[in-house]
Amino acid sequence: MVGVPTELDEHGRAVMDARDVSRALTRIAHEILERNRGATDLVLLGLPTRGVPLARRIAQRIEAVEGAPVATGSLDVTLYRDDLRRQPTRGVHHTEVPPGGVDGKVVVLVDDVLFSGRTVRAALDALADLGRPAAVRLAVLVDRGHRELPIRADHVGKNLPSALAERVGCRLEETDGRDEVLIG
Repeated sequence: MVGVPTELDEHGRAVMDARDVSRALTRIAHEILERNRGATDLVLLGLPTRGVPLARRIAQRIEAVEGAPVATGSLDVTLYRDDLRRQPTRGVHHTEVPPGGVDGKVVVLVDDVLFSGRTVRAALDALADLGRPAAVRLAVLVDRGHRELPIRADHVGKNLPSALAERVGCRLEETDGRDEVLIG
């Protein structure tokens, strides 16, 4: 879900605070390193808006452990979405592919909240236009369920079962002035 709806400001409750977010990102970084057996040929691509700073934070944690920088970029999926006819006023974001590209690399897509799976499907289509990775994985801060497509995250900060009518939103220091996850 992009952004935190304003109704969560008044009616939502925090399910993760800044310390919870930090711990979750540290755990995700270590899981990525374990699964990849280090940081070799690893590329983290954040999905705008909040996936981009999450990818950068995970990359910083990996660099602290491995002692070497991790290729990080962003992947705009706007034009690959299947709901453009219903919401045509979406702003286009910047795609930034790290030097060396994605061919033959292990690409980890990073997003804030995994819901229906449609954003991830769009990301896979966008990624296919950039090259052919050796593998593609998914890391999300929150998995709230309710998938409409057969997509699951490889690395999850918090599984948050929610009602379909509930809203789940993520705030990050870089975009919103503080770190927290809200449900309401």
